[in-house]
Amino acid sequence: MKIIDIRCARIGRSPIVRIVTDDDIEGFAEIEFSKPYVADTLALYRQLLIGHDPREVERCMMRIRRLGGFKPWGAMVSAIEIALWDIAGKAAGLPIHRLLGGKVRDRIAVYNGGVRPVLEGHQPEHYAASMRIMADAPEGFTLFKEGVGLHGFMAPNVPGFLYGDLRSGPLHPNRGPLTPIAMRHIVDAVAAMKEVLGPNRRLALDMGPGWTISDAITILTALEQFDIAWAEDLLSGDFVPWNDVAGYREITTATRIPTHTGEQIYLRQNFRELIESRAVRVIGPDPGDVGGLAELKWIAEFADLYGIQIAPHGVSSGLLGLAALIQVSAVLPDNLIAFEYPTAKDAWWYDIVLGLPATIVENGQVDVIDAPGLGIDFDRELALKYLDAGHGDFFEWTLK
Repeated sequence: MKIIDIRCARIGRSPIVRIVTDDDIEGFAEIEFSKPYVADTLALYRQLLIGHDPREVERCMMRIRRLGGFKPWGAMVSAIEIALWDIAGKAAGLPIHRLLGGKVRDRIAVYNGGVRPVLEGHQPEHYAASMRIMADAPEGFTLFKEGVGLHGFMAPNVPGFLYGDLRSGPLHPNRGPLTPIAMRHIVDAVAAMKEVLGPNRRLALDMGPGWTISDAITILTALEQFDIAWAEDLLSGDFVPWNDVAGYREITTATRIPTHTGEQIYLRQNFRELIESRAVRVIGPDPGDVGGLAELKWIAEFADLYGIQIAPHGVSSGLLGLAALIQVSAVLPDNLIAFEYPTAKDAWWYDIVLGLPATIVENGQVDVIDAPGLGIDFDRELALKYLDAGHGDFFEWTLK
């Protein structure tokens, strides 16, 4: 079997990678909707993989892995890796989790992820109202994550939050020392959310990046009373192309709240020091950015040796990202907490993707899918309705 083409086109908001072979077997993967521009890097990888056997996943990855980088620049490499595993599984008639060593669980815990309403405001009562909607959701989550501090929209919507000037724009642009007003506001918002959740459901906080070390220690000390599952990305994180291992370790050793980072990190080499120094208590690599499924499994096993837990990050607008998270989470060690549950941004995704159960999440868990490859397929005729203009040949076999 040989790769004869690699294509990428948007279906709705999601860039979808398709690897075509000469044996009527194909593989798919999804790139996060917020970074469609990485599709422009496909030509670099395509020329290195045409003519190679897609079932030899590691041999293919050795040709392209060095050419990726921290989020978003590892996304195309990661998508190609996932699509290669999809082909390998279909060719063998096995789900990917069987090729990665076999599942160690039949059901996987998830947290709210895409089930997160838009806040009506940024006062504590608004956070409580949003948490009530998530707590009452039919998925039955027992672990919830919400953004506070410098992650999301709290900082620009609370007067006097920072000593410095506020920056506008996406991707959490603010950084620097917080005022006492900000500290009190965060504590009050967390208290309001925890009052809704009660003692038997846990709250994780997406908090940065951009905190000073001293402010991070101060706020986590104040929040220790609330049984927080983790404090995420305080120093670095989403779209930040570096680690601050020493800074994270200083915070981690000063608090009982588990610290968490890793969604932007590419490859095991960039997790090594973070794990070996026990700089955080939880890591959150994303299979769509870290280098793929086998890469994430390796990192999870390495972290387990050091007593570090894992909660894989997952954000997509379609459903292929969900399928990938299910396959890899089925094989992770006992340090797995839960993965972030991504939902489709457009309802029609649930019609064009075949193979997922009608009720995906029940009692805060998803069932492992045992169909070959990723375990899903497309209703191609319906998917064509949402395919980007100019890519009408995306599902065709022959090259144009």
